[in-house]
Amino acid sequence: MEYIQAPATASQGNILCCTCGIPIPPNPANMCVSCLRTSVDISEGIPKQVTVNFCKQCERYLQPPTTWMQCALESRELLALCLKKIKGNMTKVRLIDAGFLWTEPHSKRIKLKLTIQKEVMNGAILQQVFVVEYVVQFMMCSDCHRIEAKDFWKAVVQVRQKTVHKKTFYYLEQMILKHSLHSNTLRIKEIHDGLDFYFGSKQHGQKMVDFLQCTIPCRTKSSQRLISHDVHTNTYNYKSAFSVEIVPVCKDNVVCLSPRLAQSLGNMSQVCVCTRVNSTIHLMDPTTLQVAEVDGNTYWRYPFNSLCNPKQLEEFLVMDIDVIRNQKLGAGAGIISNKHLLAEVWVQKVSELNTTQQYFCRTSLGHLLNIGDTVLGFDFANSNVNDEHFNKINPQKIPDVVLIKKSYDRMKRARRRNWKLKELDREREDMDSSDERQYQDFLEDLEEDETLRKNVNIFRDADKIPVESDAEDDGAPRISLAEMLEELTLNDATGGEGAEMMTE
Repeated sequence: MEYIQAPATASQGNILCCTCGIPIPPNPANMCVSCLRTSVDISEGIPKQVTVNFCKQCERYLQPPTTWMQCALESRELLALCLKKIKGNMTKVRLIDAGFLWTEPHSKRIKLKLTIQKEVMNGAILQQVFVVEYVVQFMMCSDCHRIEAKDFWKAVVQVRQKTVHKKTFYYLEQMILKHSLHSNTLRIKEIHDGLDFYFGSKQHGQKMVDFLQCTIPCRTKSSQRLISHDVHTNTYNYKSAFSVEIVPVCKDNVVCLSPRLAQSLGNMSQVCVCTRVNSTIHLMDPTTLQVAEVDGNTYWRYPFNSLCNPKQLEEFLVMDIDVIRNQKLGAGAGIISNKHLLAEVWVQKVSELNTTQQYFCRTSLGHLLNIGDTVLGFDFANSNVNDEHFNKINPQKIPDVVLIKKSYDRMKRARRRNWKLKELDREREDMDSSDERQYQDFLEDLEEDETLRKNVNIFRDADKIPVESDAEDDGAPRISLAEMLEELTLNDATGGEGAEMMTE
C-alpha cells in the first residue's frame, strides 16, 4: 500500500503521524502508511475467493448467465471472464493493473494479481495490490448434457445403403469431415447397413439431408412425431426423422442396365462397370470405353442392381494382350473415355493354371496391363446371375469375363503408405476382418483415382516410416507428398502451452 501524490514544487519538512507520532512527509491524511493500512482497506467488499464453472467434456468456461466460452490458459479471454465475476464489487475503486499468477495446472485454481486505487481521507489517493483466487468448479454445459443423455434429440438422419461393400460410406464419411457437417451432431451411431446422425434441432438435420442430396445419389423421406403440446402457449414439440437411402451401387461393381436406360445413354452395352460414385453414378462400357453418368432421379426411375460384389472377384493372369487402336462406334454413341485404353486380352484363372482353359474378353485396362500381370475380374462364363435385365440379354452379347482392375501386392502397398485419413467419432462395435478389408480397398481406390481424392482430406502420417525400395516397386500408384496435409493438433485441449488444465 502506498500513497499516490503529485511531486512537491519545493522542499517540505516532515510532520508527525497523527496516530503513532513518527515523522513522515506531509500528506492529506496526516498518517503514515502503516497506520493508514490498519484503518482503511480499499479492497474491502471485493471477494478474495470466487468460483468459476468449467465443463470437462468440451473444456469451456461459463460466462453468466448462459454463455460458454472457449478460453486458453492465461489468455485475454480468460482474464476478461475472471474480471467480470468481480466487476460489480469494484464500482468504487479504479482498476490499474491485472495479471495472472502461476498456479499448478492440476490445482483447479486461477490467481489474479490486481492493482487498484481509491481516494480516501481528505483526498488522499491510496493504491493497493492484492490477489483474488478463483476456484474452478466442474459443471456440465447444456450441450454436453444433451450429448450424455443420448435421448435428448430433436432430429435424426438415418442413412442407409443396401449393399455388401461400404466404399460409398467411407467416401461419404470423408466428405462430412471435410465440410464439418458432424460438428452439430449430438451422437453418431453405426448400425449394420448405415449410420444414424442425431441433432439437437430440425434445422441441423435438414442441413445434413441437403448436403447428402448434393454429395451422393439418394432419395429421402421425412416424418415427425408429436412429443408434447402446451395448450396455454399453443407450442408443439416434435421429433423429426429423415430417411436417406443411397443407391445400392459402389465403385468397381458390374451392373446390368435396362434396355431403355442403355439406349438413352448412347446405346451403351447393358453390362457396364461402375467407375466412381460421387454426386452421380459413373458408368463405363468395358467393350467400347463409352462413359455415362446417371443421377439419383434417373436411377430411381430406371433402377439397376449390382451383378457381383468385390468378394466375388477372381484373380486372372494375362496371357496375351492386343491394343485396339481404331475402334468404330455405332450411331448415337456417347462420350469415350480418354483415360483408358481399349484392348483385347486372353486371360487364365490363377486357380486354373494347371489347365488349358483360357478366356477372351475386351478390357479398358490396356494402359495398365502387360503379359504376366494379375488382374481382378468377374467370371460370367461360370456363374449363375439372377437379375431381371441380365436374364433377357442375348447370351452372345454377354462377355465371358469382365476385368475390373489390376491387382497389386496389398502388403507392400500398406507398408509403403505414409498417409492416413480421419474418422468420425461414432458408436460402433469392433471392426471385423471384412470391414478392415473394405477400408483397405477404399484406401487403394484413393491411390488409384486422382479425381476421387480431390474431395478427401489426406493427412501425412508422421508416426509411420514408409519403406522405400526400388526392388519392391511394382508400379502400384501412390499419393504424392504435395497432396498430403499436415495434421494440426493442440498440445492441450485448452489451447495454451504446458499442460492439461482441468483434469482429475
